[in-house]
Amino acid sequence: MRREDTKLKRFFDPVRSDLGRFDLLIEENLFADSKLIESVIDHLLEKRGKRIRPTFLFLTARCSGYTHEKMTEAALGIELIHTATLLHDDVIDEADTRRGQRTVNAEWSNMISILMGDFLFAKAFRMLVSTGSPELVERVSFTTERVSFGELRQIEESGNFEISEEAYLDIIAAKTASLFSTSAASGAILNKASVEEISRLGQFGEKVGTSFQIADDLLDLVGDPTKTGKEVGSDLMQGKATLPLIYALRKSTSRVRGEITGILSNGAVPEDYARVVDFISTSGGLTYARDRALEYGEAGLELIRKYGASEYASALRDVVYFTANREN
Repeated sequence: MRREDTKLKRFFDPVRSDLGRFDLLIEENLFADSKLIESVIDHLLEKRGKRIRPTFLFLTARCSGYTHEKMTEAALGIELIHTATLLHDDVIDEADTRRGQRTVNAEWSNMISILMGDFLFAKAFRMLVSTGSPELVERVSFTTERVSFGELRQIEESGNFEISEEAYLDIIAAKTASLFSTSAASGAILNKASVEEISRLGQFGEKVGTSFQIADDLLDLVGDPTKTGKEVGSDLMQGKATLPLIYALRKSTSRVRGEITGILSNGAVPEDYARVVDFISTSGGLTYARDRALEYGEAGLELIRKYGASEYASALRDVVYFTANREN
C-alpha cells in the first residue's frame, strides 16, 4: 500500500478508483526487457511522489463533468513527461537527492539519467497517442515545449537579481503551471468540449500551478529537508531569484540591496544562508509570497465555481489551500 501524507487524504479519496487504474497502468507500461531499465524504474517508483498532476486531472474532469475512458492514459502521459523533466533537471542541478532518496544521476550516472528521461518522454507520447485524440497530443506537445522554454529562461536569468516579478511569473507559468493547465484541460479536450470550456479549465490549472510553484520556491527558503527531501537554499546557491527574494529586494534600500545581491553574486555559501533568509523574512518577502500563492489558488477556484458543489470541487479547494501552505 502506498504511503500518503494524511493531509492529502481528502484530496485523493474522491478519485481513489481512478488512481488505482493509474497505478495499474504504470505497472503494465513502464517496464522493458532490460535489467538496467527495470532497476531505474524500480528506483523511481519507490518514492514516486504524490501523484499531484494525475489526481488534479481526475478531480477536474469529474468536477466539470468531462470524464473520459482514456483520461487515465492522458494522466500517465503527463506524469511521465513531468518525471522525465525531473531526471534532466537533476543532471542540470547536479542534485544528489530528490524526495528523500538518491537521484538517478547520483545512483547511476548523468548519462543514464538523461537517457532514462528520453525513454520516459518516448513512453509518454506513445501513451498519449493511444488516447486517439490528436488535439490532446498537440496540446501536450506544446506544453512540453513551454516547459523546456521555461527551464531555459530560468537558466538565462540565473544570477539576475534584478529580475521583475512579471518575468519570474512568466517563467514559472511555462516551466511548472503549463503541465497543471494541460492536466486540468485534458478531460475537456478528450470530450471535444468547446474552446471556451477548454480555456476555462486550462486557466484554472495554470493558476493553481502558479500557486504550487510559488509555494515550492518558499520551501526552498524555509522548508524542512526531512519533509521536502532536498537541501534548503539550493535555489539561492544556484543564483535563482524567486518571488520572496524579488519582493524583498524591491522593498529594500539601495545599500541593503547591494549588500544582499553582493553576497549572492559572489557565490553564496551556507553560512550566508541565514543572513539572506532573515533579510527576506524581515522585508516581508515570505508573507508576500504566501499571500500571492493563495491569491492565485483562489482565482483558480473562481473559474470552476460554475460547476457547482461536489466532493470533487471540495477536494480541489483542499488541494489549493494545501498547496499554498504546504510543508513538502
